[in-house]
Amino acid sequence: MNIDYHVEVDHHYYSVPYQLAREVVDVRLSATTVEILQRGRRVASHLRSGMRGKPTTASEHMPESHRRHLEWTPGRIVRWAEETGPQTASLVKAVMEGRPHPEQGYRSCLGIMRLGKRYGEGRLEAACTRALAIRGHSYRSVESILKNGLDRQPLPEAPPELIPRDHENLRGPAYYR
Repeated sequence: MNIDYHVEVDHHYYSVPYQLAREVVDVRLSATTVEILQRGRRVASHLRSGMRGKPTTASEHMPESHRRHLEWTPGRIVRWAEETGPQTASLVKAVMEGRPHPEQGYRSCLGIMRLGKRYGEGRLEAACTRALAIRGHSYRSVESILKNGLDRQPLPEAPPELIPRDHENLRGPAYYR
């Protein structure tokens, strides 16, 4: 068995009750079923899967802390962030959208929300505004902004446009047709 609560069978991972992590178990296979036994007693049963490298996890096999994590969804986290303000919600969305799977951004998003408890919601909203402006879509960016008091500073103005759009020496796309 692996160090977590999954057993590898034909390059797929099947869960067992988490209390059995690192225990020796037996596996019985049929064409459609994987049964996991400990000392001759069945402790888990799953439909057999051909998906290599993927897990099949029964929620009842998970520790309580992992089950609580299942209750979170991207929508729920964004709604919670909206209670702080629209910039906080936008940053949380950006964090999750910047990951291959939204769940990979949960820890960062929850950390950002915890910063609101430490620094206050007003400061968090201001820090998220700055983080969005500088494309600092991470917990560390927001934390740094708050630690350094940058949320209390005005946002830098956008740099002036270096090339004027309308100028007598600019030909434009119609010239090249």
